[in-house]
Amino acid sequence: DQWIGIENQVVSVGRSGNQITLSGMSELSEWLESVVSVITNDGRNLIGRLRGFDQCINIVLEECHERVYSTTAGVEQVVLGLYVVRGDNISIIGELEHDIDAQLDLGSIRAEPLKAIVH
Repeated sequence: DQWIGIENQVVSVGRSGNQITLSGMSELSEWLESVVSVITNDGRNLIGRLRGFDQCINIVLEECHERVYSTTAGVEQVVLGLYVVRGDNISIIGELEHDIDAQLDLGSIRAEPLKAIVH
């Protein structure tokens, strides 16, 4: 399992609890054409295929949808299509494990929405 946390355009990559700092560009290029999950600074969870990115870590997601969590209803999936996310609005980005994600029953998951990040 990998995650990338972006802060001031420095990317940290962690594996199994070990954290190291690497160049964000090379790590993101490994995930091109992969399905990723993005948590934004305002608490949104976006899922889509990573089609591109630039030096500011702005990313382009294809077939993107947002998962909206609620304590009273299952997870709502809002289709967004082709979507651009500004790098300064990304908190975490990670590759999504398709097999594990396919086993989730999103209709039965109840959860509080994430709160916005306060700096």
